[in-house]
Amino acid sequence: QVQLVESGGGSVQAGGSLRLSCAASGSIFSVNTMGWYRQTPGNERELVARAPTKGTSTYADLAKGRFTIPKDNAKNTVYPQMNSLSPEDTAVYYCPANLRVRATMTWTEAWAQGTQVTVSS
Repeated sequence: QVQLVESGGGSVQAGGSLRLSCAASGSIFSVNTMGWYRQTPGNERELVARAPTKGTSTYADLAKGRFTIPKDNAKNTVYPQMNSLSPEDTAVYYCPANLRVRATMTWTEAWAQGTQVTVSS
């Protein structure tokens, strides 16, 4: 049994900041990577960043210079930080965990419902 909790979304004015929280817990053998994606209605889900347990986080062009994704490996948690937000950043944000499930010892990506971020002009 694996639980994934995503929180911290909300409404903010353009130029503002938000910090999300994404935590994986439960019957996890190991976590390889915590991902960061976003999606707007009718559009494809797009990559924002990847935060591997080992190594340096990487960012899509849309995130470079504005977003960071600090991690706490001991808690299987990342804290996506969003700065200089604009209305174009309005989306549902997801933090899937690429992990190995203890019960089956197989790799999977755990997804939750995401958290809504709305940026007003």
